[in-house]
Amino acid sequence: MSDDIFWQSAAALGRSFRRKELSPVELIDRVLKRAERLQPSLNFLVLIDEAGARAAARASEARWMKGEPLSPFDGVPTSIKDTTTVKGWPTRLGSHATDETPAAEDAPVVARLRAAGQPILGKSTTPEFGWKALTDSPLQGITRNPWNPGHSPGGSSGGASSMTAAGVAPFNHGNDGGGSIRIPAAHTGLVGLKPSFGRIPQHPADSPFADVISQGVLARSVLDTALVLNATAGPDPRDWRSLPAEGRDYTVGLDEGVRGWRIGLSLDFGHVTADPEVRTLMAAAARRFEALGAQVEEVGPLIEPLQNSFEPLWLGSFATRFRQIPTQLHAKLDPGFRAAAEKGLSITLADYARSYEAKSKLARDMALWHQTYDLLLSPVTPTAAPPVGTLYNSAAFPRWTKGAPYTLPFNLTGQPAASMPAGLTAAGLPVGLQIVGPAHGDHLVLRAMRAYESASGWTWPQPTVLEALAKM
Repeated sequence: MSDDIFWQSAAALGRSFRRKELSPVELIDRVLKRAERLQPSLNFLVLIDEAGARAAARASEARWMKGEPLSPFDGVPTSIKDTTTVKGWPTRLGSHATDETPAAEDAPVVARLRAAGQPILGKSTTPEFGWKALTDSPLQGITRNPWNPGHSPGGSSGGASSMTAAGVAPFNHGNDGGGSIRIPAAHTGLVGLKPSFGRIPQHPADSPFADVISQGVLARSVLDTALVLNATAGPDPRDWRSLPAEGRDYTVGLDEGVRGWRIGLSLDFGHVTADPEVRTLMAAAARRFEALGAQVEEVGPLIEPLQNSFEPLWLGSFATRFRQIPTQLHAKLDPGFRAAAEKGLSITLADYARSYEAKSKLARDMALWHQTYDLLLSPVTPTAAPPVGTLYNSAAFPRWTKGAPYTLPFNLTGQPAASMPAGLTAAGLPVGLQIVGPAHGDHLVLRAMRAYESASGWTWPQPTVLEALAKM
């Protein structure tokens, strides 16, 4: 069996299971060996459940033999980001301030992936408390990018992006509270959809960022992304924020294109300075949409600088977490997280309230903007993946101008937004195009993603990744 199996989509693997050309048991054996080989170099997993994954694969094989799969990707393995509860496993969040207490129940997204028949390989790496758009932590160390191990895979779903881009699984779970699906997808050449806030329920929702986080996956194809949304979307009584079921198959209409759509392009939102290479790739991506029949217009300044309005939400939420950590453990925290959290101790209730007022205004402004435009295009990040060891929110890499200036606005508004691969820099690192839809317009974003995917010619495996992996 060739290594081509590692680069197939989940949909294609399911078709192979149906035709009995491949079994879930054969696949899980290959995947576990690949994960074991690459883990020392890339460090994408914090926990591996080989016995559980093999048992789930055997159960899946029995269902396929009877012609009774639970989903089109029954038997295709995945992983869960270590910010999310999995019954019987600890949730360490990359921190020495957590412990090995096993979770009492699966988060809704985990339960639904299990119900779709997926073997769960283990838990993927995240920065401490998911605080930054890079993935390194005091507890688990540095996670590396399969395109170039000297660079970060982004964050905070960096373990998921590293695994997916390395061909360990066709998609892996992530979540996004400021860009944490889209940024690592951009830095590793993947498809990353942040669904509408509440589309996929979350529980427990005890994070200080519960009002802005969306669950999802990092994948290599748009079809896989839509299939996962079919399996995971819908309300849960434990999450009062979760959206009602749409009764929609997100794969229907994927190939209907964007002809006649009016699309806005903003390269800088009026205040962000993207690298020239990034701007060039965004302009080329916009021309692809024009070739697909859409009308693309540069829209100029769009969103005011975020820091003054929204830093109280960010720092105040870190301070909330910090207050819960025993003083004797403070020295073991990520210094960058600790500095941000200590700064947040001075945030007042009035500061926090003003941020929520600004959040509401931004959502209203974007809703009115979408009365004219079907979609917004922008970069996902101002740069390609930074080197490992980059100090996040430092003078050299500030959060508000380098980290998440393009992605955070749409966590605040709750709109669906995605990253699609837009090409490579001269250094051979991928850059992401952000596609933003109107409130609750997940199906529109997916349709645009698929149209762009069909026009871009981006395929897996990527030669640069194969060359890097061959050295590991």
